[in-house]
Amino acid sequence: MRAVRIARAGGPEVLEWGAEEDPLPGPEELLIRVQASALNRADVLQRMGRYPAPPGVAAHIPGLEYAGEVVRGGARVTQWRPGDRVMGLVAGGAHAEYVVAHERTALRIPPGLGWEEAAAFPEAFLTAYDALLCRGGLRPGEAVLLTAAASGVGTAASQVAAAAGARVFGLTRSAGKRARLHGYGVAHALDPAAPDLAGTIRSLAGGAGAELALDLVGGPGLSLLLDALAPKGRLVLVGLLAGARTELDLSRLLSRRLTVVGTVLRSRPLEEKIALAQEAARTLLPLLAAGRIRPVIDRVVPMAEVARAHAALERNETFGKIVLRP
Repeated sequence: MRAVRIARAGGPEVLEWGAEEDPLPGPEELLIRVQASALNRADVLQRMGRYPAPPGVAAHIPGLEYAGEVVRGGARVTQWRPGDRVMGLVAGGAHAEYVVAHERTALRIPPGLGWEEAAAFPEAFLTAYDALLCRGGLRPGEAVLLTAAASGVGTAASQVAAAAGARVFGLTRSAGKRARLHGYGVAHALDPAAPDLAGTIRSLAGGAGAELALDLVGGPGLSLLLDALAPKGRLVLVGLLAGARTELDLSRLLSRRLTVVGTVLRSRPLEEKIALAQEAARTLLPLLAAGRIRPVIDRVVPMAEVARAHAALERNETFGKIVLRP
């Protein structure tokens, strides 16, 4: 097969599209012919040498999500047959013509959903669902604050939160992106650099503030998000684009009884990934099939031109996801 390869740590120029050995499925795994995959920030960080693949995963082939056809299953596979259309998350290796995945982590692609949309679904929507509902305890009627709201996870989280009955506040620096966010469940699209942003959010949320914040950025902006939370508010930290370190006034957490929770999907044990996939099949796939939620695709790029896709993502010029086709 051919695959995207990281020749060495560095910029987009270190990426290659070349020959690799076909992966072999284990007894409970599927061999999947990849029809599309999607690019994530984790792939960029892995290319830069800042986010190594977990043990047992090919370190030089990135890619965390796939959409494709089952070629065959291992000896103990019972749920799938050759030709079935599936999508899902893997710990790496999806930017290739073939990938292997545990059969219980695969999701059936709803009829009518194309390969590109299916490939843009797993990472963004499972991350959003896990952070909002499982880790954040989102309840109907609550105000939710999203950073990087125009990203893949951001546009997924806005739709999931809106479908759950929440009022959504989305942050992005681009005026053009803020204008587009209203079509994806965002009631108030705001500039994170605006003066007294926390005060504005508290006012728009009814005076107290947002009950839940989903932070994809980290770094110094975390302090502002805490200011925008209502008493007993929760913050779920998902990404660290702005850095892994910041300084906080911890007395605010104490006096206002705030909760800060961290989460990550890639390094979780297999059983936890299976449980999340099964929950997504029960809750998200019906919404996807009914058109109530939809992956947002910025562009589709051939895997052979993956360096161009990485460069675009690093320039923050995208709205939604970049999808790669073998």
